[in-house]
Amino acid sequence: MTAIKVPHDQLSPEALQGVIEEFVTRDGTDYGEVEIPLETKIAQVLNQLKSGKAVIVFDQKSETCTILKSDNPALMGIEN
Repeated sequence: MTAIKVPHDQLSPEALQGVIEEFVTRDGTDYGEVEIPLETKIAQVLNQLKSGKAVIVFDQKSETCTILKSDNPALMGIEN
């Protein structure tokens, strides 16, 4: 497995902000009829990370990060 979970509290505030901003502005992440402000989306994702409902995953092969819900089956077998 080339992916690892990255504890959000192990990132600097700037790095965490960058990972979350990149995630919420990705193509295909805007759903629904009501436009949600970027700051609100960032706060929602940060709250999910802090509560353990979401995790940051770093793929060592592609050198990219994503954020997944903590109950996502794709997390099976990924190291902490």
